[in-house]
Amino acid sequence: MEVGDRGKMRIWKWLLDVVDLQVIRMPFGAKILTVQVQGKVPQLWALCDEKEKIKEERKIAIYGTGNPIPEENSGEYISTFQELDGKLVWHVFEIKSGGN
Repeated sequence: MEVGDRGKMRIWKWLLDVVDLQVIRMPFGAKILTVQVQGKVPQLWALCDEKEKIKEERKIAIYGTGNPIPEENSGEYISTFQELDGKLVWHVFEIKSGGN
């Protein structure tokens, strides 16, 4: 991308399901910032180029404290969030192609 080709950078969010593995389509090169609960729903925020037309699939895994994590899904840590006043604690990872 040439200097000046980039659009304005904006922070966008995606709702997450609390499941072992899910795929989110986001603009190519988006930088994942954090995952937190907003209105009782876990959400992922990422810094995105608003002009980027190419979308890429990003694999997101969520594991509860004490639960086993498959080696192929260990991934890169993103964030931790809590639900039910801290009774449930979840840890979020991005799974890169072919494992971590």
